[in-house]
Amino acid sequence: MSGLSLDSLGKRYGTADVVSDVSLTIREGEFVSLLGPSGCGKTTILRMVAGLVPPSQGRILIGDDDVTQKPPNRRGVGLVFQSYALFPHLSVFENIAFGLRRQGVGGQDLDRRVEEMLALVRLDAFGRRFPQQLSGGQQQRVAIARAVAPRPRILLFDEPLSNLDARLRDEMQIELKRLQKSLGITTLFVTHDQSEALSMSDRVCVLAEGVLQQFATPEELYHHPRTAFVASFLGRPNRLSGVVTEREGSGGVIRIGAGLLLRSQELATPVGQAVEVIIRQEAIRIGAASSGLADGRPATIVIRCFNGARIQYVVRLEGGVELVAETPSNGSAAALAIGTPVELAIDPSAVFAMPVTAGRA
Repeated sequence: MSGLSLDSLGKRYGTADVVSDVSLTIREGEFVSLLGPSGCGKTTILRMVAGLVPPSQGRILIGDDDVTQKPPNRRGVGLVFQSYALFPHLSVFENIAFGLRRQGVGGQDLDRRVEEMLALVRLDAFGRRFPQQLSGGQQQRVAIARAVAPRPRILLFDEPLSNLDARLRDEMQIELKRLQKSLGITTLFVTHDQSEALSMSDRVCVLAEGVLQQFATPEELYHHPRTAFVASFLGRPNRLSGVVTEREGSGGVIRIGAGLLLRSQELATPVGQAVEVIIRQEAIRIGAASSGLADGRPATIVIRCFNGARIQYVVRLEGGVELVAETPSNGSAAALAIGTPVELAIDPSAVFAMPVTAGRA
């Protein structure tokens, strides 16, 4: 097993930079996700690591081995595609055996290795079946077993859960994490789904327009985003426009609309600066008008949406500003009706702001 290092990695098509100067180091045995919206460059990075796309600049190191110019079959990587890419004319056994045969493994050694892989992915009794006889989750596990069987140094996943339904996707997140930890293999996982990245990863690399925004643990990304993009991409954001009216130590006060004042714990912009404000729905506390929330602001419920474990409320504050607040569906604020007067409390540490620059949408 080995770690993975990207050193000033970049990819350019014509004059367009798809990946711009990305550097990061993934420790041996670590599970790291590349997270971002479509077109952010995450799959391009994965394909450069796999050797399927040549970089325009930078280096790729697996352990101490510079593999930047090596062909895919000499890098020691295992790749699980979004579509699984199983061979439909081969049995599960032969799909898993494919890479081993190319390595020259045969006879009893081949049988033993394939049986080990089948046991690892809990498909012991499925070796003689064909891919079309399996469920989506079972096909995915076969694809993982096929990628792992040749004992690669690095395991790569290209959005492998996107074709599964919600229930199976949740189950496979746990299954994938279990497999990765049992193997102890360094893993790079591409996804646009924040819940996948946060729940499965040791660390997450957030990308936007080919630029690395932040590389940190899920907890650090969520609670201490370093850019407005990270703050807005993780969680469910309310987006507002405002102007800084006061500075208070490392924080300050932002005016939204005609009368709403918000405190931000960390605010680096000067007084008078226009800012974009991001407040996550789950960071807003909501209670009845008589609940006495500290720093509570009067508001009114205008929309209520039941989402199973959570309730979403659209609330209108004085001055007409509307926010979406989220609360547990079994909590004290779960039964508030439309038209009910309420109080909102917003933690200053959950108010993220960035300057509005010319040309910014």
